[in-house]
Amino acid sequence: LVNNPKLASGGAEGIDNINIVAYEPAFGIIGDPAKKDPKTRQSADHSMAFIVSRILVKAIKEGKVPSSMDDAWKELMLSPYDYGKEALYDAETRAMMQKITFSHGGPEFDAKYPDGIPTQIDITLKGGETLSSGMVMYPSGHARNTSADLDNILMHKNKMLGDIVFADESTRETFVNRLVDMKNASPAEVAKLYEFDFSAIKSHPCIDG
Repeated sequence: LVNNPKLASGGAEGIDNINIVAYEPAFGIIGDPAKKDPKTRQSADHSMAFIVSRILVKAIKEGKVPSSMDDAWKELMLSPYDYGKEALYDAETRAMMQKITFSHGGPEFDAKYPDGIPTQIDITLKGGETLSSGMVMYPSGHARNTSADLDNILMHKNKMLGDIVFADESTRETFVNRLVDMKNASPAEVAKLYEFDFSAIKSHPCIDG
């Protein structure tokens, strides 16, 4: 999406096929047809078809994508709401999943695992043009990735999750900062890490319906 922003502005109708190329054992797992019909958040967060589709749909709704990879990760990051009942049965996400196919990358891909997680996404547009990610070995978040500002991305994620739970920014910041500084915490402090005032939790409808 960062390298091909026209995917976001072109709309879902402009996409003909999304082929995901992966290594074994990933191909045998994500290639399972059931992965294109997740019915729980647990099955959705183990479905590459769902995750890729949900991110594409979010980008298309925005109509644009940030120019940097880190900013794109943060803007399009999936939240618990993206795995809730409403999202699981979202018509646009379901339609996008039907455009997805899977391919085994063969010996070239298999040989590179577990050093990396060799994966490639090829998106064919209605006009016949194919946009390819090329083989990606160390995506953002992988232990061998050296380009992503992981601390910044994780801080964004912690704040996003904290905003779902806490009613005010100050309470959220206090809690998130404890998590960020956990490596410096004593055993006694770790034991109390998740102690907080439950009256400060937001009241909202159940995400899972």
